[in-house]
Amino acid sequence: QVLLVESGGGLVQAGGSLRLTCAAAGRAFSTSTVAWFRQTTGKEREFVSAISRSGDYTYYADSVKGRFTISRDNAKNTVWLQMSNLRSEDTAVYYCAAPGGGSGDHFAQSTYEYWGQGTQVTVSS
Repeated sequence: QVLLVESGGGLVQAGGSLRLTCAAAGRAFSTSTVAWFRQTTGKEREFVSAISRSGDYTYYADSVKGRFTISRDNAKNTVWLQMSNLRSEDTAVYYCAAPGGGSGDHFAQSTYEYWGQGTQVTVSS
């Protein structure tokens, strides 16, 4: 079992920055890829970013590439998503996710078994 708790969301003006935190408890966090997804009302949850277990590999959706940075500290069981130059279209509930025992594409929701409760990010234009 893995418990994931997101924090750091809020209201920010366009062009501003926020840092989201995903804190994990449970089985060894360092054995997992961790991803961020986001969802707006009426839309499918979409992939934002992922980081490999070691942190050596990072992946981003095209829409956030160059603006968002994912990082992790396995000793602290924490993953961060630094979001800069935010746009109104970044408004969403952001979720962190970790896989169960299987494997899959890092950008696919089906890869991930454990999800946090989400944190709301609102970007005003």
